[in-house]
Amino acid sequence: MRVGVIGGGQLARMMIPAAINLGIELRVLAESEGMAAELATAGVGDYRNVDDVLPFASTVDVVTFDHEHVPQSVLRALVEAGVAVRPGPDALQYAQDKILMRQKLSELGMPVPRWAAVSDASELADFLDQNGGVAVVKTARGGYDGKGVRVVRAAHEADDWFMALAEDANGGPLLAEELVDFRRELAQSVARRPSGEVTAWPVVESIQRDGVCAEVIAPAPSSAGKLAQVAADVATGIAEGLGVTGVLAVELFETVDDRILVNELAMRPHNSGHWSIEGSTTSQFEQHLRAVLDLPLGATGCVYPWTVMVNILGGPTAGTLADRYPGVFEDHPTAKVHNYGKTPRPGRKIGHVTVSGADLDEVAYDARAAAVQLTD
Repeated sequence: MRVGVIGGGQLARMMIPAAINLGIELRVLAESEGMAAELATAGVGDYRNVDDVLPFASTVDVVTFDHEHVPQSVLRALVEAGVAVRPGPDALQYAQDKILMRQKLSELGMPVPRWAAVSDASELADFLDQNGGVAVVKTARGGYDGKGVRVVRAAHEADDWFMALAEDANGGPLLAEELVDFRRELAQSVARRPSGEVTAWPVVESIQRDGVCAEVIAPAPSSAGKLAQVAADVATGIAEGLGVTGVLAVELFETVDDRILVNELAMRPHNSGHWSIEGSTTSQFEQHLRAVLDLPLGATGCVYPWTVMVNILGGPTAGTLADRYPGVFEDHPTAKVHNYGKTPRPGRKIGHVTVSGADLDEVAYDARAAAVQLTD
């Protein structure tokens, strides 16, 4: 069995151990030399160029992704050439375009914030008037980790984006959403195989700082019962409604009035699911490989009462992460360090730390302290 991954980042890198354990040949088409998944890199190419992607795809049994940025024209050329693309272009379009996503989720009856596609300042002003004078404005395509997102209280605050879209041949409207009054952010991951089987992990709490995921607590505190069931049902309904194959991560808001609203979608393993490597019976990376190969899916329960994952952001100002290993391993023997092999720079995710155990306070302390020790 040969699985091709387009994109050579840390998600492809973390598929490698799972592939080795299953005896799967993992081949990666990386964007450049020396990327995180270089251990499995079969070649370097432009994922936007069908002439680079098609020859790579011809060497594997199924193609999947480290990111959602492969253009629809390339995805559909692969399908037309008989390549098994999972998830396929019909599903991926909803992770690539936030307006299409909101339209489809609304059609499926999923709980979403109030929203509108706005093409100019006048339409944005109308949306502001209808939503208390404040809105979250997003570019429909390309935003991640807080990029392409801003809170506005006057229509002119998005003029630069409207101008840029007007000058872009592929431009379009912006997405305007209500500013949700939320208690916390959650994430629900599921996996679906082509034959229809779906499994769900426990819902987790995702803690954001400066628009970037900083920590994940699994399972989300005080989530047992109705909340967990609603989150799982929403994500399962989306996976089935969109025809997703592989892992689907659904980012959620838990509002102050006890609603669950869908924020974003990712059709691949996701930062909010890294805890599953040590904390779940089946990691999201193994499950993704099983799903895209249409193999029976694994159990998704928690191995420990609590697992906390903390991202290593930025990295040390001098030396490398490995230079910090002796002290970290001595002080935090239960910490599991994942080094993505990336060059440190401010705000960049270069790894993560996971700690599991029976006491949430102790687990969280150890994970946070180890992450700090790796970057100081």
